[in-house]
Amino acid sequence: MKQQLLTANVATNLYWLGRHLERIELSLFEINNAYDKIIDVDKDAGVKLYKKYGIDIEYTGAHDFLAQAIRGEHSANLADIMVNARENAIISRPNMDASAFGEIIELHELLQQISKSTFTIDYKDIDTALSLISEIWGAHEKKGHRRCSDYFLKTGKLIEEVDFRLRFNKDMEMTDLILEDINTIFKILDPDFDSKVKKSKENNQNIMEDLYKNVDKLIVG
Repeated sequence: MKQQLLTANVATNLYWLGRHLERIELSLFEINNAYDKIIDVDKDAGVKLYKKYGIDIEYTGAHDFLAQAIRGEHSANLADIMVNARENAIISRPNMDASAFGEIIELHELLQQISKSTFTIDYKDIDTALSLISEIWGAHEKKGHRRCSDYFLKTGKLIEEVDFRLRFNKDMEMTDLILEDINTIFKILDPDFDSKVKKSKENNQNIMEDLYKNVDKLIVG
């Protein structure tokens, strides 16, 4: 890993940039699946999805569900999350891949356009957003993880994925593998850091609390 001096503020913003982008990507996949189910088999699929986020959502049909998911007045509003991601990226820009930064700005503009439009959301807009996020991660992976900034961004991405997998009761074995990757990154960032996150099938909250405490210690330390 190349030596790189990061302020706590930049490290924090890179971490949250990773989390916000991953949250949008994973949410879009779930929205995509719920949209198909609303059309074909289960009109309440969107309601069930947002219950997992702790949000009550109402819609009149599949297209209205897309509108409520992306620009509705709730804490999982994707356009608002992207505003936060853009701010994270601007603060972190000197420590980011230039092409990834440009695609983040493009993704922000797309979601803001969708949010402010009075027209029905085009299903293809979701594909465009997912494609942009894929390009962002692709640019990040292509150059490899050689600097602290790369690792903080990756940490945010992986922790958000763990949160998602726990929230949606995904396969625990794969979640444990991701936790191992996170512990490895912690050790790379600070070889003396006691970063072991305990695996627990009984208490998901403990896993997330351990992760948050470790990230705080790593950034502050």
